[in-house]
Amino acid sequence: MSLLIDPRSQDRTLVIMRHAEADAPWGTSDFDRPLTERGHAQAPRAGHWLASVGATPEMIVCSAALRTRQTCTWVCDALGEKAPTASLEERLYNAPPRELMRAIARVPESVRSLLLIAHYPAVQEVAMRLASRDSDYDAVMDASSGFPPGGLAVLTTATPWAALDQADAVLRAFVAP
Repeated sequence: MSLLIDPRSQDRTLVIMRHAEADAPWGTSDFDRPLTERGHAQAPRAGHWLASVGATPEMIVCSAALRTRQTCTWVCDALGEKAPTASLEERLYNAPPRELMRAIARVPESVRSLLLIAHYPAVQEVAMRLASRDSDYDAVMDASSGFPPGGLAVLTTATPWAALDQADAVLRAFVAP
C-alpha cells in the first residue's frame, strides 16, 4: 500500500478512531465493557493499516474505558516498537465533541501525529467538524454515513492543535478494518 502521509510534510496528522467492537455482558457497567472476539481482531488490523500508510502516531490520547484501552493495546501491539505510551483520559469516556476538541487542543505543538481513541458519536462529529472542503470526497461520504467500531478518520492540518476549530483539516481517508 502506498503512503497516505508524506513524511516530508510539515502538516500535523490527526487520526480519530472509534474503539473496536465491544461486548455488553449482563451485569457489566458500560465503562467496563470489553471487546468482542471480532473487536480483538479489528484493533490490530487498524494498527497495521496505520503503519502501512505512514500514519504511525507520536502520541496517543485514549478514553479510559475498558473497550478503548483494549483497542489501544491491540493497535500499539500492531505498531510494535514505534508505538508511543498512551495517555488515558477519564473525561473522554462517552464525552461530547467539545471534550474531544479540548483533548486535541492540549497536545503539545511538538507532536506532529496524534491518535485519538474515543467513542461514537463524538468521534464522527469531530471528524466531520474538522473536515475542510479540500477533503477527499469518498472519505467524507464514508465518515458521514457511519463510523463503525474500529473506524479510522485520517486528517492532516497546518493549524496548531490548540487552534483547531472548524474545517481546519483535510480528511484524507476513512477506513473501517
